[in-house]
Amino acid sequence: MRQYLFLAIASACSTVAAQTPATNPMPDGSRDMYIGIGAQSVPRYDGSSDNRTLPLPVLQVQWSNGIFVSGTSLGWHLSQSPSMEFGPMLALSPRRDQDGVSFSFSGVGEGSGARMAYSSLRPGEFTEREPVDDNRLRNMDVIKRRLLAGGFFNYYLSPKLRLTNTLTYGSGKDRNGARLHTALQYMMEDVAPHHTVVLSAGVSLANRAYNETWFGVTQDEAERSGIKGSYRPGAGVQDVRAGVRWNWVLSPDWMLTSGATVNRLVGDAKDSPLVERATNYSVSTALAYRF
Repeated sequence: MRQYLFLAIASACSTVAAQTPATNPMPDGSRDMYIGIGAQSVPRYDGSSDNRTLPLPVLQVQWSNGIFVSGTSLGWHLSQSPSMEFGPMLALSPRRDQDGVSFSFSGVGEGSGARMAYSSLRPGEFTEREPVDDNRLRNMDVIKRRLLAGGFFNYYLSPKLRLTNTLTYGSGKDRNGARLHTALQYMMEDVAPHHTVVLSAGVSLANRAYNETWFGVTQDEAERSGIKGSYRPGAGVQDVRAGVRWNWVLSPDWMLTSGATVNRLVGDAKDSPLVERATNYSVSTALAYRF
């Protein structure tokens, strides 16, 4: 059945592709909505060697006219074909400062969501001596939040296998960063009663402007931080990733949604002097209520 929803996690990480919920046939004038809260362990930024634990809001709304809100993305299903999904979308690209990537709270105004700041102090180090500052973002320019424009095209290879493509444009310092994420999603509905598991594997391609923004180092930044020379990554494959999502329907109104993702930077992104570890992971779990 195509009436399932891919629950999107509203963590506005720059390298996480916007999740597009599957078309959900509904009576005219109706809507389907999930709201919830949970916790997530995510990298401080793409290529960071440490994770941090943050609150995790969940928001997904889909209207019968095809418009949907999924996490920090807004889109519109335009296709009438049961085997294809396509349409325009808007997504929010996060801010990155010396603390790492900010994680917005969907449906909450700017500045009202708490954010855990990264500290370079290690356990056991107090104020008796100056700690060693190994924060590679310390002297990097701040990357501002951006509203991205783009679109999606999904194709069902079978009732349970979906090829997804999401393209966004407008990120970065000069608003000309572009990124394409392509993935395969396989849904297993019959694992156990009321349990659905979605497996995914994907690859992301980025243009030079995108990679220079998130993985590049300008000459000024290199001089401030002591890095030997600037770094200008080119266009190409940015990362590959694999993930699993497990949805447990506790009742007609309540769902427990959990997931895990492993992400591997490749190419010029992996070789950036900002990258501490090329392989990152994230895990999450949240309780969502269906209205």
